[in-house]
Amino acid sequence: MSDKTIRLTVAQAIVKWLDNQFIDIDGTQTRICGGGFGIFGHGNVTCLGETIYDYQDSLPLYRGQNEQSMGFAAAGYAKYHLRRRFMFCTASAGPGTANLLTAAALAHANRLPMLMLCGDTFLTRLPDPVLQQLEHFGNPTLGVNDAFKPVSRFWDRITHPAQIIQSLPAALNTMLDPADCGPAFIGLPQDTQGWAYDYPESFFDKRVHHIRRQAPDSHEINQAATLLKSANRPMIIAGGGVQYSGAVKELRQFAQTHQIPVVETIAGRANLLNNDDLNIGPIGVTGSNSANTIAEQADVILAVGTRLQDFTTGSWTAFDKDAKIIGLNVGRHDAAKHLSQPIVGDAKRSLPELSQALAHYAGPIEWMAKAQGERAKWDDYVAENCKPGNRPNSYAQAIGTVNDLCAKRDRVVAAAGGLPAEVTANWKTLDVGTVDVEFGFSCMGYEISGAWGARIAQTEQEPDQDTIVFIGDGSYLLMNSDIYSSVLSDKKLIICVLDNGGFAVINKLQNNTGNESFNNLIADCPTIPKPFAVDFEAHAAAMGATAETVANPAELGEAFKRAKASDKTYVISMKVDAHEGWTAEGHTWWEVGTPEVSDKPNVREKHKEIEDGRKRQRTGI
Repeated sequence: MSDKTIRLTVAQAIVKWLDNQFIDIDGTQTRICGGGFGIFGHGNVTCLGETIYDYQDSLPLYRGQNEQSMGFAAAGYAKYHLRRRFMFCTASAGPGTANLLTAAALAHANRLPMLMLCGDTFLTRLPDPVLQQLEHFGNPTLGVNDAFKPVSRFWDRITHPAQIIQSLPAALNTMLDPADCGPAFIGLPQDTQGWAYDYPESFFDKRVHHIRRQAPDSHEINQAATLLKSANRPMIIAGGGVQYSGAVKELRQFAQTHQIPVVETIAGRANLLNNDDLNIGPIGVTGSNSANTIAEQADVILAVGTRLQDFTTGSWTAFDKDAKIIGLNVGRHDAAKHLSQPIVGDAKRSLPELSQALAHYAGPIEWMAKAQGERAKWDDYVAENCKPGNRPNSYAQAIGTVNDLCAKRDRVVAAAGGLPAEVTANWKTLDVGTVDVEFGFSCMGYEISGAWGARIAQTEQEPDQDTIVFIGDGSYLLMNSDIYSSVLSDKKLIICVLDNGGFAVINKLQNNTGNESFNNLIADCPTIPKPFAVDFEAHAAAMGATAETVANPAELGEAFKRAKASDKTYVISMKVDAHEGWTAEGHTWWEVGTPEVSDKPNVREKHKEIEDGRKRQRTGI
């Protein structure tokens, strides 16, 4: 190792080091960091901005409109790249950095890599209190950036230039770890950013990284195989981890060899194609009758790459109480949930080993036939549910219309509100890995911003395909400024705004728990004397997009064809019914808190009804 040094500021050293980190993806070396999203302020422009300027070609910086949306875009980028590449986000000290908190939580919940390089107050404290500093009278070391500790997988504050020699590799190793993957936060005090240090030149040598593939323990494989061999009604739950592992082929081969029906989580929604005879449909609260029917009867469940959140498990009522679970996951925490027989290992490596241990075991023919029969019935329901004219304009009609017209590798993005459920239930997967329904944190505002990040990634690999956004009026109004970002950066999106007049899915929950409509639909807000609808077409056009308003699914289809032919972001607005426009089938029980005491008869009745559903709930930890 050379003893030569190079004198750089902390900011210069961070960016130079990032520029020299590569990853091997299928034999091709690619820079791990695809660039960044940034909004400059006094906490990051003078030092970090000074050096990023010199790396514009290799680490392009996209100018954000809102720090929260920058983080969403970084998450969308990482998800597209299956966690093998990431973007950094840089924000100024104070409110700029604080705006990233929600995005950090989203990345943490979804186990996505994102590097935050954020301004901080002065280490010397000589000018305190400075602009935008949050003072804690009894603890001067505490600031806004400490709020990121619970929503980061790695957190550090650079108090000396030498620290980054340890901190940067530790942050990257966290972001690339299959089990611990998540956001990394590095606080950069404004004075420390500009301090110089004699760094070893070898620190900046090109380094090529690989994603670790953890081999399973042979004892765990054998235990799981013994359990699975006892199954008369086996089932596989395929989660998002299947795609992150690159194990879709291995999953299908395993299911085919052992004749085990597969159901998908929300995150695993595009593991298998719609017409795959092993695919029995999406499971859980936003699932399908087909998947939920066999889940109720399954006696051994192999859960692959899923964290088994409540929407997957129906708050742990979707399965028979006596059913046994095998948890195959790179994360020990997820593999052992609900007293599962764990297999801690990479899915791509573990599934073939488990298959070998199973030898000639295959699920009963009649069980697979039953599962496929249930799926055929669900397909008939979806076809009718998505048919234009079967009821007032609905989410399902819009989804079906777009689904019939989109290309095989087009990417669909949805997030909060009613659309995640409707996309999960009704979208027919045309190719692997083409669906991004952000329901890990279920975050309003992710839709457009996450799609912008995904589109940046998509243009690196599939520039001829489109990124399609389904978004409700509520999420649109919360965060829409990346329509402007997409136009500025020439990253085309197709955005379908489905306007139901407010927060209609929460209004549905409100009504379903016996409550009167209140403060969710615009028409039901007593503080709004004169309700009116937003002109989404005019609003999107003002940000540079091509936009139009349509009256029904037929017009939506024609508009979507024009959007496909367009070379810039295209926004299509259509009103949908807030009351009759929902997919009525495919739901499991879901635990929500309801009042035990109320003077409203409907609330008391619904409380009893919900509590009665608890009888099926598993109580294992």
